[in-house]
Amino acid sequence: MTQMHDPETQQKFVELRAQGRTFLRIAAELKVCKRTLIGWSRKFQFEIHNQRAIELEALQEQYLAGVEERVRRLGARLAEVEAELAKRSVAELSTVRLFVLADALRRQIGRETGQMCFRSPVSEIPAAEYHEAAQEWDA
Repeated sequence: MTQMHDPETQQKFVELRAQGRTFLRIAAELKVCKRTLIGWSRKFQFEIHNQRAIELEALQEQYLAGVEERVRRLGARLAEVEAELAKRSVAELSTVRLFVLADALRRQIGRETGQMCFRSPVSEIPAAEYHEAAQEWDA
């Protein structure tokens, strides 16, 4: 004899299945045999899929909102750092550090503009300072 189930039970099945619950857990919760649930899964596959998509979209929206907020905070922090850097002079930097900074800035400009990268020829770095920088980089 086939047992009939009310539409509320079937709707609850769709919701639970869309949440990723197993047939075993749903069977225990709804007190419906697993065979019936498998049949409902075929019958309501479109509704289950849509409900799952709606729930995933809600989670994605929640997650992306978190990412956007973190990016805003990072942007605000970057603005603070850049404002502080604008107050400082590069005059205190050693020649080696200035060459490294110049090279990094040229590469960044190249990435931003899509133009070719510029390099500081090693021959332009004084020998004593070049060795000093090499030692710093190996450390």
